[in-house]
Order: sequence, then C-alpha cells, then structure tokens
Amino acid sequence: MTCMVFKTRLAFTALLAGTALVPAAAYAQTAREVELETRLKALEAAVQDLRGELTAARATAAAAPQTAVSPTAPPTAMASSPTAPHPTGPSGPTAPTALAEAKPAGPGPAPTDGFKVAGTTVKLNGFFKTWASVSRYSGGNIAPESVGRDFYFPSMTPVGGRNEGNSFESHAKQTRIVLATDTPIAGHSLKGLLELDFQVVPGTQGNQRVVSGYNPGLRRAFFTYDNWLFGQEWTTFQYIGALPETTDFIGPSEGTVFVRQAQVRYTRKLSDTLSLSVAAENPETASTNLVSAAVVENADDRLPDVAARLNYKTAFGEFSLAGLARKLTIDTGPLNESATGWGVSFAGKVPLDASGHSDIRFMVTHGDGIGRYVGLNLAPDAVFSAVPGAELQTPSLTAGFAALKLGWTDKLRSTFIGSVQSIDYPTGGEPIGATDSAWSASANLFYSPIKSIDLGVEFRHAQRQLVNGQVGKMDRGELAARYSF
Repeated sequence: MTCMVFKTRLAFTALLAGTALVPAAAYAQTAREVELETRLKALEAAVQDLRGELTAARATAAAAPQTAVSPTAPPTAMASSPTAPHPTGPSGPTAPTALAEAKPAGPGPAPTDGFKVAGTTVKLNGFFKTWASVSRYSGGNIAPESVGRDFYFPSMTPVGGRNEGNSFESHAKQTRIVLATDTPIAGHSLKGLLELDFQVVPGTQGNQRVVSGYNPGLRRAFFTYDNWLFGQEWTTFQYIGALPETTDFIGPSEGTVFVRQAQVRYTRKLSDTLSLSVAAENPETASTNLVSAAVVENADDRLPDVAARLNYKTAFGEFSLAGLARKLTIDTGPLNESATGWGVSFAGKVPLDASGHSDIRFMVTHGDGIGRYVGLNLAPDAVFSAVPGAELQTPSLTAGFAALKLGWTDKLRSTFIGSVQSIDYPTGGEPIGATDSAWSASANLFYSPIKSIDLGVEFRHAQRQLVNGQVGKMDRGELAARYSF
C-alpha cells in the first residue's frame, strides 16, 4: 500500500513537473513575438509621423501667398519693344511692360522663371545673335570700323566715289543681355530694367584684328513706379510696336523714329482701349553749318524736349499718334540763337489673320527741326551761318515706312519693307554735301526650327541723294542666327 502511494505521488509529481514545463516553453516563444511586434509598431509610428509632416508641408505651401510676376515682353526692334521688343531690333525679347498697371501682392501661382532676392523677383533674358553681310557700294567703301558696316545707316551710304566698294562683315556684337526686376510694395508696382548690347559707337570699342572684343553699351536703364517711369528708355515720340522683323539691327532706318534717351514719363489708362503717355526728355540740338554737312552736337539746350503719345488698341489693330515739341539752341559766342522744333508721327500694326502670323506695319512722320529723332539723324535739327545775327534755320522732313509680314507656315515667314525720307531745307540753307533724300527696299525669309532659334536671310537695296543731285547706291545681302533665352 505504501509502495502504491509512493508510486502514485511520484507519477503525480512528474505530471505536475511536465505541466509546468509546457507553459514555460510557450512563455519563452511569446516574448520573442512581443519584441518583434513592438519593433513593428515603432516603425509604423515613425512612418505615420513622416506622412503627417509631408501632408502639413504640402498644405502650408499651397496656402502660402505668392506674388504674380509679369513675364518679360521686345525688339522690337527689338523690339518691338519695349513693347515687345523684337529680337532683331531695338526691343527684343527683353523687358517687362514699362508702365504696366499696378497689381497688389496676393495669392497666386509661384513664378515660373527668375529668382527671388529679398522680396524682389529678378529675371535675366536676352539673345545671342550672329550676323554677316556682303555689301556693294556704287560710291566707294564705308570707312573701317564704321557702324554703317554693321547695319544699315542711311547717312553713311557712300556718294561720289570714283570706284565701287565692296565689303564682307560678320560679328556677334548685337548680342543682348536684359536684367529685369519686380518688387511689389503695399499694392504698388516697382520695376526696373537694364539692357546692354555690344553695338556701340566706334572709337569706344574693340576691333576685328585679333579677338574681335567689344565693350558693352547701355541701351536702356530705367525704373517704373506705378504709372511713372524714370531713366533711359525709347523716346515717347516712337511707337516701337510698329517696327518690323528684320535681320538688320533696325531695318527701315530712314523712315522710322528711333531714339533712346533719359526721360521722366507719366502714362495713364483712359479706357480699356486708350492710353496716354507724356514725357520730358533729354534735349540735344544736332546742327550743321552752310559749309559742311557734318552734324555736330551743341550741348547748349536749356529746356527738355516734350513728347506725348496716344495708344489705341482694339481687335482690329494697334495705333499710335505722337507729338513732339522742342526748343533748339546754339551758342557759339558770335551766334546765340534759338528756334522751335515740332513733329507728329502716326504708326500702327494691323493683323491680317486670327493667328497673328501675318500683319501690316507702318509709320508716317512729319516735322520741322526734328532731324535727330528720325532716320538716325539723317537730317540736321538746325542749320546756322557763322555770320553774327544770322537766324537759325530748321529743315523740315517727311519720312515713313510700310512692312508686310506673311506667315507661310508656323516656322517660316517673310517680311517685305519699303522706307523713305525726304528733307526740305529753307531757301539758301542747304549745307554743302547735305542729304536731300534716302530710300530703301528689303525682303527677308525667317525660319524657326524650334521656338528659341531664328535663322534669317535678307536682301536690301538702298539709295541716298545729295542736294546737288549726286546719288549713292548700296546692295546688301545678310544672314542672321539668333538664340533667344
């Protein structure tokens, strides 16, 4: 009996021991699982935190106020710019609208170009241009390193030479750099523009002998505050939106108003289609005397030139009517005389199709004593005699151009241009060797394989006639390649 009890106790003890071992093994396995689960939960929590931070950052960026920045316009010739400046000419793809309506800062899309510095949006654009020409002159060659070799300069067409002249020229000096700024200030618009190229006056730049190095030259430098403009800009008397596309630096040179100078301008929008600009601009009387046709500056002016322009824009086209008033002064000691100059100019651009690929552009200008404003100073502002007491005489001029642009395809286009200027000197006031008239005709073909590249070829015929009846002729073929950025 005792033995049976002992065996029973031993079996019961073994059973308890076995039972105790099973939960112990199970407990050890559960601990490892718990550790893994803990790590997984920590990882999931970290991922959730990252997702939350990313969502918050996106929401903050979407709600943050942004300042809308006006895109740059446009040589015009250029642009036709400021205006759209038109890449081959004065304006080009270059500048923000000089007197755009003020827009307060507020929510809007982030700028797609440029960069910000202390609240100011800064943009850099312009173009690289390479140009080449072959020219033939009936009256002899143009002087070396003259701007008349770089582009069509009517007063430099040779007249009276014994032999014909020929020249080949190529350069990249019309390359242009434009820096524009935009600083919104409490509901006002403050903008600035700086424009440079390397097509500057001979004698202040390099040459073609070794590295063809050329100095940068100031084209435009101004700032605007709402409707006010201060600085160097296209004269208010000129409507650059009418300038046509051309491989030449200007194109219809003798027929167009073309001046950049310091000024203070105010522009007011009169209606949805009409605006008025009025400016006081830098004066300079460019004169000749009876024994020489050479135009000289006098620096004796005492009052600014005053210019005003009405711009009218509708679906039918864009039109401009401008006026100019001047006080001309020459003080040489023996001669101290003044005279009044005035001028009017009507210009426009009329589209021929809805796409804008074809249009007609024109400009007609007439005035008295406004020679330096038209045709690159082909006519003088005034003619004087060295005789004490002699009156200052002011030649009158009539000038104009017309251009037909035809878009053959989206990438191929042509422009046909005719341009003329006629000068009327007072009786007995014709300087020896002075220009009586000039005209030119040209045709070009442009191809744009991609949006930023323009390749052009152009032919031009030009004539200049002196007051004595002598005539000089020029025939020129041009090639141009431009990459705009």
